[in-house]
Amino acid sequence: MGAHRLVLFLHGTLLLLLLPQLPLAGAVTRYYTFNVKLQNVTRLCNTKAIPTVNGKFPGPKIVTREGDRVVVKVVNRIQHNITIHWHGVRQMRTGWYDGPAYVTQCPIQTGQRYVYNFTITGQRGTLFWHAHVSWMRATLYGPIVILPKLGVPMPFPKPHKDVPIIFGEWFNADPEAIIAQALQTGGGPNVSDAYTINGLPGPLYNCSSQDTFRLKVRAGETYLLRLINAALNDELFFSVANHTLTVVDVDAAYVKPFDTDVVLITPGQTTNVLLRAKEPGCPPATHLMLARPYATGRPGTYDNTTVAAILEYDAQPGKIKSLPLFRPSLPVFNDTAFAADFAAKLRSLGTQEYPANVPRRVDNPFFFTVGLGTTPCPGGNQTCQGPTNTTRFAASMNNMSFDMPTTALLTAHYMGDSGGVYTADFPATPLEPFNYTGTPPNNTNVSNGTRVAVLPYNASVEVVLQDTSILGAESHPLHLHGFDFFVVGQGNGNYDPDKHPAEFNLVDPVQRNTVGVPAGGWVAIRFFADNPGVWFMHCHLEVHTSWGLKMAWVVNDGPLPEQKLMPPPSDLPKC
Repeated sequence: MGAHRLVLFLHGTLLLLLLPQLPLAGAVTRYYTFNVKLQNVTRLCNTKAIPTVNGKFPGPKIVTREGDRVVVKVVNRIQHNITIHWHGVRQMRTGWYDGPAYVTQCPIQTGQRYVYNFTITGQRGTLFWHAHVSWMRATLYGPIVILPKLGVPMPFPKPHKDVPIIFGEWFNADPEAIIAQALQTGGGPNVSDAYTINGLPGPLYNCSSQDTFRLKVRAGETYLLRLINAALNDELFFSVANHTLTVVDVDAAYVKPFDTDVVLITPGQTTNVLLRAKEPGCPPATHLMLARPYATGRPGTYDNTTVAAILEYDAQPGKIKSLPLFRPSLPVFNDTAFAADFAAKLRSLGTQEYPANVPRRVDNPFFFTVGLGTTPCPGGNQTCQGPTNTTRFAASMNNMSFDMPTTALLTAHYMGDSGGVYTADFPATPLEPFNYTGTPPNNTNVSNGTRVAVLPYNASVEVVLQDTSILGAESHPLHLHGFDFFVVGQGNGNYDPDKHPAEFNLVDPVQRNTVGVPAGGWVAIRFFADNPGVWFMHCHLEVHTSWGLKMAWVVNDGPLPEQKLMPPPSDLPKC
């Protein structure tokens, strides 16, 4: 090959490597436009202008296939800064499009736009998108449906129809004002006024019988319900009266199917379930679909109401009001035994087509405490509304409460200039060990900083997440951006490094992007750090994220071109 042709070849190869990942052979590119705009919406007889995408609440559904490329132009037409996070999408080498504000990008400011451009790699099932700045995701969210590659069947009976079921929270007040007030006073934020199913509160709330989601089914058919918990601050139990649900997929990864009457789903999680309609000839009836909180924290700190939707059969004789109405039974609000039992049933499919590639060895072990804490009121003798009149609520991992930077961590990492933005010294273990689930220490104050943990490319990582009893044991749904992980173990009380690893499941552990750290217990996860970039990890209870229960991983580039973070796009927003 002549020198000139060699230069052209190398130049072309480099261009291909620098382009956003192209869709695989047989895949397509799918284009969407998201106009973020205010829209008047009425719920609970309360009308207000809320941020929406394209005037829809919930927002539009993205439908794609494994291997497809998705391109979404987001235009900000409201006064708040905006980002969109494609929750659970792996974003292989495309961290610029992940979405968390000040982590992978600066926000899209009023009147500005940004094009997100990513490929769906090795995932199929249900994910969702949501805003990722402050509490803007209260109304800015919608489903992502990932179908298998063309010609590839699902590993369960093909459903007659699939239906997204998105749980949310409705606030009569402005959620941004609620969290701003809480951060100012140091107290807990006001709770939501209702839960919603597909944006509707349903007949159990005042003034809402017309705002009810109705699922019409045909006798004898099977339906795939794509459950998504987009609520801000509440884990939820969900059940359908007189119908068994078969869990087949969580967080866009297939699982060994199992039957259940109740599903537990935390904010940030998705669960695909099959619902088999009754056979023809069954007595006509109306069946409620209910969701209400699983809450392990202090009473009064969560919305204890119940949202209802209606499952009704096509061509049923008689009017709905005259038919028998069946209501499902749900666990009590703090049923930790149910939570543990449900989590234990989740197992990866673990077949040749869908293997569970669990790290067998561990290069980089971490032990993180997660929980609440305090920080002194500002100004010395000033009083505030935290746990005491001299403290404010805070939250932390390894007692480090994360301070958000004012520029994007990913840009600082890529430019090799982290000075003044972050430090690479996030503690791998608690600096001051204590009896994590026993009597809390006298000093519950947290430390603050913008600290990250650095991982070499493709390192095998284990993180044990330990709940603490500081200000009360509580379940924390932890979400990791940029990766799926395997949940290899969990238990009650304090994690014992000499005993518990021998009990880990390294054969078929469930694969997730969000896991509930048990109240008063621990969970162990493993993953390969095969995705270079900066990746957020945080509690998906938005109030805890606001209080600092978050951190970031920096994954360095690998030696090969296809193991390196792609360069930033030209339209990357500036701070």
